[in-house]
Amino acid sequence: MIYLSSFLFSRRIMKNPNLYPYHVFAGMTERVLLFRPITILYGGNASGKSTMLNIMANKLKLQGQEYAACNMFGSYFTQFIEECRYSPGEDEEGRTVRIPKESRYIKSEDILYEIKKIQQEQVLEEGYVYEHIRRGMPKEQKEELKNSWQTRKALKNMIFCQEKYSNGETTLQMLEDYMEPDALYLLDEPEVSLSPANQVALAEQINEMARFLRCQFIIATHSPFLLGTLNAKIYDLDSGELEERRWSELANVRYFYEFFQKRKEEFEPSDRWR
Repeated sequence: MIYLSSFLFSRRIMKNPNLYPYHVFAGMTERVLLFRPITILYGGNASGKSTMLNIMANKLKLQGQEYAACNMFGSYFTQFIEECRYSPGEDEEGRTVRIPKESRYIKSEDILYEIKKIQQEQVLEEGYVYEHIRRGMPKEQKEELKNSWQTRKALKNMIFCQEKYSNGETTLQMLEDYMEPDALYLLDEPEVSLSPANQVALAEQINEMARFLRCQFIIATHSPFLLGTLNAKIYDLDSGELEERRWSELANVRYFYEFFQKRKEEFEPSDRWR
């Protein structure tokens, strides 16, 4: 399913080349992304892939968006968002589809924060109570909730999860809980804390959700395991332009390939063991 068909980043050229987020696109002649059910923004550190996801999340007003208002560039960020444009997708009958309200922007920091909460009982309790207040519970009921059987039971279940599952398994479980059918998901480096095997398992799950559950994904990653498993269109941000590449052409993947090629004899049976 295609909920977001294309996204055009602001074409404005600023005199100051360091203004955020304009500097991310300085020198780029192409500023349009065209999406498939799964689209990957590939690039190394400081390539701009996380910034692009956050810009899209703000423009689309998705859950999880982050506003850059903590520095002198906050007003420029707002201006940049206003200058961006996007095109929604269409259904099988050619009618424009809306971005589902369940859609969200999920960052690696969100997952790591949740894991940290699981590792600290006090933080767990505060987070549990705060979540109820955020949903509309009157503050005067806060102490009653903290001392309730309901809270003790919830904390017991979360602590059990901490003892039973590794960080990687917890990450997979959280991503599974976050992602529902019929939605658009922007994922920023979801491979964090995942072993190679679990990265492949996550990629296969995303493939199935895109194919059978009417989900669309835009993913920022440089993981060769996600890149090689996802049935995705890949934009190479390291090229300096928004160029489409095959996963086997990407620098990070080539590095892994050459690393193991140089050491392939170490993986072959030795004569002394025959």
